[in-house]
Amino acid sequence: MTRVTPEELRAACLAFAGAGEEFPFDESTSVFKVAGKIFALGRLDGLPLRVSLKCDPDLAVQLRMSHPAVTAGYHLNKRHWNTVLLDGSVPDDLVREIIEDSYDLVVARLPKAQRERLGWVALSRGE
Repeated sequence: MTRVTPEELRAACLAFAGAGEEFPFDESTSVFKVAGKIFALGRLDGLPLRVSLKCDPDLAVQLRMSHPAVTAGYHLNKRHWNTVLLDGSVPDDLVREIIEDSYDLVVARLPKAQRERLGWVALSRGE
């Protein structure tokens, strides 16, 4: 398996409608937000590269049990956030999927008008 690069991680996070990158903590910690809400954060110059992502609590536990590189969110609510070590042990497709899940969890909680402006459709949530 390959390792997700910092450039690929940034591109994956910014690929979603309304997503933006900010640096509220320091100049090296990227914080990816949609509608002012965080869905991903990490030091893109970090060695090793890690990203913290919002996650459904049940899925968060499953991912941690299945992948040693997935741990409870570092300095975040451990029930709702995972930190993923991007060392190549977690398949790239799964990394992209959990980034998308994180974005979807945040957008799902936005007011309907904001979701509509983003063009977001919750296929599996019946909204």
